[in-house]
Amino acid sequence: MPNLRSARARVLAAVLAPALLALAACGGNSAAGGSSGSGTAPQLRLGYFANLTHAAALIGVNKGDFTKELGSTKLTTQVFNAGPDEVEALFAGALDAAYIGPSPTVNAYGQSKGDAIRIVAGAASGGAELVVRDGITTAADLKGTKLATPQLGNTQDVALRTWLTGQGLKNSVTGGGDVTIAPTANSDVLNLFKAGKLDGAWVPEPYASRLVLEGKGHVLVDERDLWPAGKFVTTHLVVRTEFLKQYPETVAALLRGHVAAVQYAQQDAAGAKTAINATLTASGSKALDQATIDRAWSEMTVTYDPIASALKKSAENGVTAGTTAKAVDLKGIYDLTPLNKILTAQKLAPASAGGLGVE
Repeated sequence: MPNLRSARARVLAAVLAPALLALAACGGNSAAGGSSGSGTAPQLRLGYFANLTHAAALIGVNKGDFTKELGSTKLTTQVFNAGPDEVEALFAGALDAAYIGPSPTVNAYGQSKGDAIRIVAGAASGGAELVVRDGITTAADLKGTKLATPQLGNTQDVALRTWLTGQGLKNSVTGGGDVTIAPTANSDVLNLFKAGKLDGAWVPEPYASRLVLEGKGHVLVDERDLWPAGKFVTTHLVVRTEFLKQYPETVAALLRGHVAAVQYAQQDAAGAKTAINATLTASGSKALDQATIDRAWSEMTVTYDPIASALKKSAENGVTAGTTAKAVDLKGIYDLTPLNKILTAQKLAPASAGGLGVE
């Protein structure tokens, strides 16, 4: 076991060292703990993925929900493949807010000793599956196979490693084991799967649906089946703590745009899909065909509820998976106060921090 712990530590250092160095160079977020600004930032830099699980971001950008609410604050956006890269950008001060999954968020919070980020809203539940080739029908059939996830330590990577461990299949963050896990850009997974170079992948939507419809794969694990009532956080919205403290009015404006985008997704599925495809093409991605976007949409829920009850389990899974060195104290990770002010004003039920922050 000492060798395994050492290997985990080396991998975690390789993944997080650049981000932590950048954070140190910026003086750390804790130094801004007592800062206060005008409340309105000159610009807001927002990160998200070209995934349906980031539908609120895609809709908000296309429909102008963010720019409308931000007013004179300039919005700039950047598209990422997976959460660990977003964490580096947040730590370096290159992003102010980001749509991101729970595992990188937990790592960011733990590595910064609770200083760097706060979760301010939920964004999506569901929409992640393990899709495999023909001939694989049970967990035992995965022995000797090669599976993909978006990036080492991202939310789907942690989910796959945790599930494999629970099935008695050895895997390692340094490679090897009963199952080889290959961090692979989402955009490359389908072609590698079709070419027979991957036996499957645990990926978010729409990539899971593309593997099923275009790659002729089948779902071995729908992650919803692993969680109570099928609800778990796939994506939430985080902001740098320093930015939240210095520009609270800008964060409130971002959240108003976010809530508007979520409500649009919940009330007009057809319009939401059109908006999503428009943002995908504008960012250089290919528009999704109707069958793919329809299937993907049915596999997930767009919501501003952060589903805080699932975050503690996600953090524990990171330790099980070996992508988090030790348990992270999550107290204080949520600041849902600005979100709940918006929801209360609209006579909607407030979101819960589950005892892990302020509401």
